[in-house]
Amino acid sequence: MSNNVVLLVARILLSLMFIMSGLQKLTDIAGTAGYIGSVGLPAATLGAWVAGIGETLAGIAVLIGFQTRIGTAFLALFCIFTAVFFHADFGDQMQMIMFMKNFTIAGGLLALYAAGPGSLSVDGRRAA
Repeated sequence: MSNNVVLLVARILLSLMFIMSGLQKLTDIAGTAGYIGSVGLPAATLGAWVAGIGETLAGIAVLIGFQTRIGTAFLALFCIFTAVFFHADFGDQMQMIMFMKNFTIAGGLLALYAAGPGSLSVDGRRAA
C-alpha cells in the first residue's frame, strides 16, 4: 500500500471521532458547558462553543487534508488539554485509560503533522 493511501486512511481514522464529537457538542451546548463547568474551568459556555466548532472544523480539515498541519496541531493540543483537565483522576482506572488514550491520539496527530497529508488531499493537490 502506498504512503499516500496510508496517510489518507490515517486522516480518516483520526478525524472521524473529532467530527462526531464536535457535532454532538454543538447539539448540546448546555450539557457540554455543564461538564466543562463541573471541572472548574471558567467561561464554560464559550468553551463548549470553541470545543464543538474547533473539533468539527479541525476534524473536517484533517479529513479532507486542508491546512492539515494547523488542524492536527489544534487537535493534538485539544487532546492534551482535555486529558489534563478531564481525565487526570489517576485513582480511577478508567480515567487513567482515557488520559493515556488522549495522549496516544495526540501522538498520532503529531505524526500526521510531521508526515503531512499526502498527495490524496486538498493540500497535496494544491502543492502539485
